[in-house]
Amino acid sequence: MIENENTWANAVKNNSQDDFHKKFDSALESLKSEFGKTYPLIIGGKEVYTEKTFDVRSPSDTRIILAKFPLATKEQTNQIIESAKDAFYEWSSTPYQNRAKVFREVASQFSQEKFTLAAIVSLENGKNRLEAMGELDETIDFLKFYADQLEANHGFVKPTKNANPNEKTQSVLKPYGVWGIISPFNFPSAIAIGMSSGALITGNSVILKPASDTPLSAFRFVSTIYKKVTPGAINFVTGQGSIVGQAIVENQHVSGIAFTGSKEVGLSGFRTFTRESPKPFISEMGGKNPVIVTESADLEKATDGVLRAAFGYGGQKCSACSRVYVQKQIAPKFLERLVTKTQNLKIGLPWDKDTYLGPIINDSAKKKFESAVELAKKDGKIIFGGESLKEGLYQNGYYVKPTIVTNLPKNHKLVKEELFLPFLCVQEFEKFDDAIKEANNSEYGLTAGIFSQSKSEIDEFFSKIEAGVTYANRAQSATTGAMVQAQPFVGWKNSGISGKGAGGAYYLTQFLREQTQTICNEQ
Repeated sequence: MIENENTWANAVKNNSQDDFHKKFDSALESLKSEFGKTYPLIIGGKEVYTEKTFDVRSPSDTRIILAKFPLATKEQTNQIIESAKDAFYEWSSTPYQNRAKVFREVASQFSQEKFTLAAIVSLENGKNRLEAMGELDETIDFLKFYADQLEANHGFVKPTKNANPNEKTQSVLKPYGVWGIISPFNFPSAIAIGMSSGALITGNSVILKPASDTPLSAFRFVSTIYKKVTPGAINFVTGQGSIVGQAIVENQHVSGIAFTGSKEVGLSGFRTFTRESPKPFISEMGGKNPVIVTESADLEKATDGVLRAAFGYGGQKCSACSRVYVQKQIAPKFLERLVTKTQNLKIGLPWDKDTYLGPIINDSAKKKFESAVELAKKDGKIIFGGESLKEGLYQNGYYVKPTIVTNLPKNHKLVKEELFLPFLCVQEFEKFDDAIKEANNSEYGLTAGIFSQSKSEIDEFFSKIEAGVTYANRAQSATTGAMVQAQPFVGWKNSGISGKGAGGAYYLTQFLREQTQTICNEQ
């Protein structure tokens, strides 16, 4: 069992919040000198600069150029895959204890640098400082937990019952080969590093392609670990998804893919990657996550939990709550409290101490928000929000007001489709069975929550809900904030392919395949 980082919770426990904020402010200030720096690809243990680059701008203030990263070509991507292929045998032959040691060293270094790394997350994707630190905690937890799991399972070598007295047999889980890791913008540290770690620590070689909006956190990981492993065991590539991502998915030397992103891209990649032969494709593809609030619910807890799940990081989490089913008798009181609390959320520069909600990620997301608002006005009722913010400190970023919508038809597009925005649809129900039915009436099945004081309702919820990560009466967040080791993060239905959760006991086995070994000692 590892000890989870819990940086902010520990600061509160120790009454050291001021020290936390001073360290974060100091880290922000130190990063300013690095703005606009040009970064390389990492290929075969070497840093490679390219002529063509793209700017990485902060969504909070697009005047800030955080970095310049390479626009890799298809040819360069294929070269990187060759490098990973060449490194595979040596790295996979490295004793598992040595691999675990490398990851613990990186975890220790990240723990020492966590304020700088969290500040990078806040700058590049707009998370407030507490959420950014929470992501770094999760990153470090992944590194420690997977090292712990590898050793606890003795490198996944297990003696088996001998078929005959003169035979000795064992089961060995062995790495596949080269893995492509394609990561999203919303957790540029935790998801990118979590997926890469799963592949690398089990002896596979890795090509990590981060989202173009947020490559800096992933680069910090690869630049920290690549000198500690076989040259080419981990490689870093940036560029357009249609070129670099496609090259990874189509290359015959890539043995497995780990992907987090939209359902459309995930399913398309899965079909392409497995077209010629069966190969592992680990995919987490979003959600349309429901919360049920019954008449017996504690409305303070329910409104706190829903607000944090729906509007934390602007709803840009696969696990964000985007649908609420509230029992008709209490709906007016629930909505009144929810609106009042939402009105009090501070929107601003995410790295400022008191900001709750920063920007959404880019112009495309902002246009999607504006389209959703127009549709909500037409077919439902907006009871709060629905505005893009364009004046004053908001004028150079992608800021919107968190939005609450009621009175939509139950099968409306806004109730069914993932938006990845601070946009919450609230529906009413009369009978508990109807709430369960509507909560499950979705192609997704990632997270779900309930607020109720009835044990029978909670039991029925856990029995019937079609989701991988479920919570009851969780005021800190109704559907988000799964912790490594405690709450494996897994999607059902179109939310995922493998059915095994990140940060859980079965995650690493997905990067391995079984070999039975039998030695005959006949005299």
